[in-house]
Amino acid sequence: MEEKKLRSSDWFGRKGKDGFIYRAWMKNQGIPDYEFNNKPVIGICNTWSELTPCNAHFRELAESVKRGILEAGGFPVEFPVMSLGETLIKPTAMLYRNLVSMDVEESIRANPLDGVVLLCGCDKTTPALVMGACSVNIPTIVVSGGPMLTGRYEGKSIGTSDVWRYHDDLRGDKIREEELLTIEAAMCRSRGHCAVMGTASSMACMVETLGLSLPGNAAIPAADARRKVLAQLSGLRIVQMVKEDIKLSHILTREAFENAIVVNAAIGGSTNFVIHLLAIAGRIGVPLQLQDFDALSAHIPLIANLQPSGKYFMEDLFYAGGLPVVLKELEHFLHGHCITANGKTIKENYKDVQGYNSDVITSVERPFNAATGLAILKGNLCEEGAVIKPSAASSHLLQHTGKAVVFENIEDYKARIDEEDLEVDETSVLVLKNVGPKGYPGMPEVGNMGLPKKLLRKGVSDMVRISDGRMSGTGFGTVVLHVSPEAATGGNFSVIQTGDIITLDVPNRSLTVAVSDEELQQRKKQFTALPPAAERGYVNLYINHVQQAHLGADMDFLRGSSGSRVTRDSH
Repeated sequence: MEEKKLRSSDWFGRKGKDGFIYRAWMKNQGIPDYEFNNKPVIGICNTWSELTPCNAHFRELAESVKRGILEAGGFPVEFPVMSLGETLIKPTAMLYRNLVSMDVEESIRANPLDGVVLLCGCDKTTPALVMGACSVNIPTIVVSGGPMLTGRYEGKSIGTSDVWRYHDDLRGDKIREEELLTIEAAMCRSRGHCAVMGTASSMACMVETLGLSLPGNAAIPAADARRKVLAQLSGLRIVQMVKEDIKLSHILTREAFENAIVVNAAIGGSTNFVIHLLAIAGRIGVPLQLQDFDALSAHIPLIANLQPSGKYFMEDLFYAGGLPVVLKELEHFLHGHCITANGKTIKENYKDVQGYNSDVITSVERPFNAATGLAILKGNLCEEGAVIKPSAASSHLLQHTGKAVVFENIEDYKARIDEEDLEVDETSVLVLKNVGPKGYPGMPEVGNMGLPKKLLRKGVSDMVRISDGRMSGTGFGTVVLHVSPEAATGGNFSVIQTGDIITLDVPNRSLTVAVSDEELQQRKKQFTALPPAAERGYVNLYINHVQQAHLGADMDFLRGSSGSRVTRDSH
C-alpha cells in the first residue's frame, strides 16, 4: 500500500529557498537535519497556564506525550493556545470558548502539522480545543489532565460541589468565614480539575465516549503516575493514526454523538455537556438537535453514584474500573461498532473490563437513581427549549407551580435576594434574566442562584430556579437552565413578570407561564433591547455573532469547517 504524503512535507520537504527557510529557522532549536526526513510532525496543543490551576501540570504531561511521539518515530512540536481557567477568568470563561477554538483552528491549519494531541482539562478547554480541531480535521487524539484527589475535611470526603453547601451555610450563619480558609486547603489538595462529576469530568467522559481518547482517559487522577503513562501512550498512538489517516470525521459520526448523550445521562454529567456537544457537532457537520438529547436520555437511569447527583468522586470512579465499566453496563444502549482513536471499536475497548465497586457504578437493572441525568423542556416560557438535570433536583419540585420572583439581571439579583421585605417563600419560582449568551454576555454559571437568606434560616434547601444562563457542573438543585431564546433577544422569557404563575412539569417535559399569547405579545411591544456591552474587540464580535443556547452558542460564522489546506503560500 502506497504511503500517504505527509502534510508537513509541503513545508519541510521542499527544495530551494522555501525549504531552506522552513528548516533553517527550526534548526536554531538544535534539531538535526534527519528529523526533517519524512517524519510525521505532531503538534502538542497545550493549554498549560498558571492562571488555569486545573491545567498547571501540563508541562509535565506534554513531556510524556513527547516521549511517546519520539518512540513512535514522530517529530513532536509543542505550541500554546489561550487557556481558560474557569475559576479566575471574568466575566466568564464561556465568553472565550469560541475565541480559543479559533486560536486552535488557525494554529493547526497554518502550521506544518500531520497530527495533533490536545491537552485539555478545565471546563472550556476541552470543547474549545475539540471544536477548533474539528474545523481542520486532521488526525487528533485528546489527553485530559485528570481530576484532583478527593478533598478531606473533618473526616469527610469533600469536593467542588460542597462549595455551594458551604456558601449556603455561611449565608445561613451556620459557619464562619474563617472556617472556609481551612476548608479551601482541604478541598483542592492536588493537581487536576474538579474531583466531582462537574463539567471538566463530564468533558473527559465525553471525549472518551466519542472515541477521541484512549480507553480509561476520563477518570485517572491527575496525581496518579498512570496519567503520564496514558499521555505517553497517546503520543505513541497519534503517530500511527497519521499513518492510518484516521481523522476526526472518521470517529465523530452521528452514532458516536448518540453514545455520548446516553453516557452523559447515565453518569449525571454536567448540563454544560449539551451546549458543548451541540457546538462540536456543528463544527464536524453532524446534524444534532436539542430534542435529540431528551429522546436519547429519557430512559437512561443514573448508574454512576457521583457528586453532585450522588455520593462519590472521580477518584472512586477510577478505582471502581473507570468509564469503560460504565460503557459495558450500558452496552445495550450504545452503538458498539463506533471506531475510536486506538483503531478499535468502542465495544472492543470495554468488552473485557471488570467493575470493582457496585456502590460507585451500579447496574441498569438496579440503578443508583431511576431519574435520568438530563431532560429537555419545552413550553411558552422557553420556545426553543431549556435544560434541567433531574438527578440533581429535588423530587418534590419536579412538578411544581408557583409565583415568579423576577430579577432582571445579575446585579438586580445580588441587590435584592437577601432583602427581608422581598416577597418570596419556598413555593416561589426564582427567575433570572439577561444572563444568556448575548445578554451577559457569555452565559455565566449563575443559574443555581443562592436562596434568599430568610428562607435559608427557615431550613429551605431548594427552590425552582429558572434562567437563560448556565450552572456549574458541580452545582445541584431544581434548576432550569439555557432558556432559549434568551431574554436579551426579546422572546417570551424577556417579558416574564413578578407574580406570573409558572409551572414546571419535568415528567411531561414542559415549562409554561400562565399568560395568554395575546398578553405576551402586548408585553413584547414594550421590550427594549439592552445597549451593547462592548463597542469594539472580541466581545463586540461575540455579541453580534453568537448563536442561541439550543444551537450550542457557537459563532454563526464558525459552524462547519475550512479543512486543513492552506490556500496561499507567501514564500
